[in-house]
Amino acid sequence: MTRRASRTAGWGLAAAAAGIAAWAWLGASAAGPGAVTHYVLDPAKSSLEFAFDQAGAQNKGKFTRFQVSFDFSPENPAAGRLEVTVEMSSADTGDQERDDTLRGADLFAAAKFPQAHYTATQFTKTATGYEAAGKLTLRGVTRDVRVPFTFRTATEIGIAVGYMSGKTTLRRLDFGVGQGDWKATDQLGNDVGVSFALRLAAAAH
Repeated sequence: MTRRASRTAGWGLAAAAAGIAAWAWLGASAAGPGAVTHYVLDPAKSSLEFAFDQAGAQNKGKFTRFQVSFDFSPENPAAGRLEVTVEMSSADTGDQERDDTLRGADLFAAAKFPQAHYTATQFTKTATGYEAAGKLTLRGVTRDVRVPFTFRTATEIGIAVGYMSGKTTLRRLDFGVGQGDWKATDQLGNDVGVSFALRLAAAAH
C-alpha cells in the first residue's frame, strides 16, 4: 500500500470511528434523563382493589386479572402513556353470592361488557407525586377520570422496575353500574373507592 493510500485509509477509519462515537453519544443521550421507559405489569406482586358501602357496612374486593402498560419518565411526565385493561369477571369480594350479583346484568354486566379500559395520555407532577388524566370505559360508558399516584424506580437483580400506587373515587351510577333496584343508593352507596399498588418491570416496547 502506498503512503497516500495508507493516509486515505487512515482518514477513512478516523471518520468511521467519529461517526460511531457520535451515534453512540446520540443513543446515550436518548436514553438519558427524561427518556421514557416502557413498563409492563408484574401481576404476582400487584393489586387492584375496590371498596363500597352496602347496607351501612363497608365491603372490599379486588380484581384478580388485569393488565397494565405504562410508558413513563419521572423527569418528563408529560410524555407518559398509561393503558389498563380489567377483566370484570375477575371481581372477587370473598363471597360467591355477592360476586355473582356484582358480575350480573344489573351491576357490572360482565357477560356483555367483559372488560373495563382506562387510557391516560396527560400527566402532571403534583406536590405529592403525579396525576394522570384519562378516559375510563366501564359498562360501555366512557368518562373522564383523574388518578393521583406516586411512582418510584429501582433496580432489582439487574432489572429496572417501577412501583406505582394511588387511589381515586368513582361514582358507579355515572357508568350505569346499578340498574333496577340497584339504582338506589340507600342500600348500595354511589361512591366506590379504587386503589392500586403495582410492581412494573421495564420491557422492550
